[in-house]
Order: sequence, then C-alpha cells, then structure tokens
Amino acid sequence: MQLSLDQITKTVGPSVHLYPLSLAPVPGAVTVLLGATQAGKTSLMRVMAGLDTASSGRVLVDGEDVTRRPVRERNVAMVYQQFVNYPSMTVAQNIASPLRLRGERDVEARVRALAARLHIEPFLDRLPAELSGGQQQRVALARALAKRAPLMLLDEPLVNLDYKLREELREELSALFAAGEGTVVYATTEPGEALLLGGHTAVMDAGELLQYGPTAEVFHRPKSLRVARAFSDPPMNLLPARRGAQGGLRVAGAADWPLDLPLSAGDDFVLGVRAGGLRERAQPGDLAIEGRVELAEIAGSDTFVHVHSAVGELVAQLVGVHKLDLGAPIRLHLHPDQLFVFDASGPLVRAPLVRQGAR
Repeated sequence: MQLSLDQITKTVGPSVHLYPLSLAPVPGAVTVLLGATQAGKTSLMRVMAGLDTASSGRVLVDGEDVTRRPVRERNVAMVYQQFVNYPSMTVAQNIASPLRLRGERDVEARVRALAARLHIEPFLDRLPAELSGGQQQRVALARALAKRAPLMLLDEPLVNLDYKLREELREELSALFAAGEGTVVYATTEPGEALLLGGHTAVMDAGELLQYGPTAEVFHRPKSLRVARAFSDPPMNLLPARRGAQGGLRVAGAADWPLDLPLSAGDDFVLGVRAGGLRERAQPGDLAIEGRVELAEIAGSDTFVHVHSAVGELVAQLVGVHKLDLGAPIRLHLHPDQLFVFDASGPLVRAPLVRQGAR
C-alpha cells in the first residue's frame, strides 16, 4: 500500500498543529516520526488514520483520495501510548477479535502464534487488568498485528513502560517490523528508538516536517541545526565560532580549530559535536579541551559526564564505567572530522566523515 500526504495542514481554532507538509512513507517498511512532545506527530498520525480530517491538502492511498474517508472505512491498525484493550475480554479474545470480524478460520492457532511471538502465551486466559503494563501493551500489539492491516500506526507505544520493558520491546519490535508485513509508521521522542528501528525517519518540530530520508542518512547528515537537535540524545554540544584569519575556525576560549570550509560559506558558524564524539583518551590529530567535572551519571555501560570548559558547557558520553570526582579536572579530546559545522542561520555546512559500517 502506498500512503501519500500531499500538502497536509491541520488547524484547531487559532492553533496550527501541522504546517503544510508532504510525506510518502516507504511501502512495506518502517517510517519513524521523530520529534519532541507537541512536534505534531500525533496530529499527523490521526490524519493518516482518518481519526481527524486535514484542514487542507490530500491523503492518498494507492493514488485514491481518502482525505474525507473516516477511520472505519480505512484498513488501518493503531497502537496508542495507553494500553487500549477490551477489559471484559480475555487476552485470547482480545487478539482474536479482528480475526473473527474478518471471518478467518483457525483463529485459535493464529492467536497462539501471535501470542508466542510477543511472549504472552501463558496469559491467554487472563483479563487485561490482571497483566502488567508491558504485558498489556504486548496484547495491544498482538491485536494490531492480527488485523493484518496494510498500514500500522504506533503512537509512542512504549512511553508508559519502565526502562527495562522498553528495551525488551524495542528489540522485539525491530525484529517484528523487519518481516515487512505492511507499512509501519512509528512515533517517538527518542532518537535511540529511531536508530534501532532503522528504515526511514521523518524529523518533526513544532508542526513542521524538517527532513525525511533513510534513518542513517538523516542521523549523519542533518540538514539543519533544528534536525540535529531533534536527532541527538543527549543534546548535541553546540559552540559558536567565526572564520579565523588564518583559515579554520576561531572558537571562544580555544585556539583556532583547523577545519576546511567551503569558500562560499559565511563567517559565523555553530559547531556541533555529539556526546559520543568526546573522549578522555587522545588519538592522533585530536583537539584537546580542558575542563572540570560538574556531574557524572552512569547509564548502562556508558558514563555521561557534564563538563564546564573554556569553550562552554559540554556533555561527553564515555564508553564504560568511569569514577570521576565532582570538580575534578578533565581533558576531553575530539577529532576535527567529528565536528558538524552549521551556518549561524541554521543550515548544515559540513558533516563529519562517517566510518564505513557506522550506523
């Protein structure tokens, strides 16, 4: 199924929820809608589903205009943030409901197969209220998969789960979607989910579609500062800079940094470096930044270090567990090849070199 949005807008009273945008998710693949809360992701998904009608523009399915067609007349499955299940039905009955509506045979076998895929087979005779939040969301996902709709919409389906459950389900969803059973549109605020799910990513902010393309391409070559901010967690470190008299860039509080820039570029820039681009251990060609530790947080197998430095406040993502004293001096290193350069007005001027095989 080919879904196409043609110059869609959505306004509610004086509020603009969606500015004019066009988007055609790749059929049979995953498209991630990435953006902060109130970026417009849910508004866009509701228009895709037919739950809301666009204020202007067209929604096309295989070339047919379905803009005014309500959700009950569209073949769409949707999974919400909340655990939406039929409370008076057992898990098995919940999963079976779309199968029975279609009059399918071997309903019980299909239900057990889906339950096995989502690891909820032991709970088939229970009511949803007897399950944990993660198990209830698995039931909702199984019911959506049972519908076999050509378009599946998932609106931040893991946001209400705890960290461990989110990690478990992310891995499982990535494997499920890899099977290519229909077109999947998945909304999230988390860049890590977009990278894990792969496919294509549409970056949204304040009702605007900023960039759409293969996920790795959007991550490594964000077309603007707004995209880079949306696709970095923790936030990208940003440093104002000016073109130096001897070439390269002059960064306040540091010596000139050697960077080749297009001759057509201006004189004022913003340098960006992701937290993972900063290291304690020096490598050939590195730039050094002196600072002091303000906070060190261990998350999984990484340590996030907040550093006060002469060039500004920085966050470094160091591989492994590091025991760092607050206020202790620290020297961070980065290679010039890992720097993004943006024009001061926002557009990308230079992207880091991407190692072969990097995501």
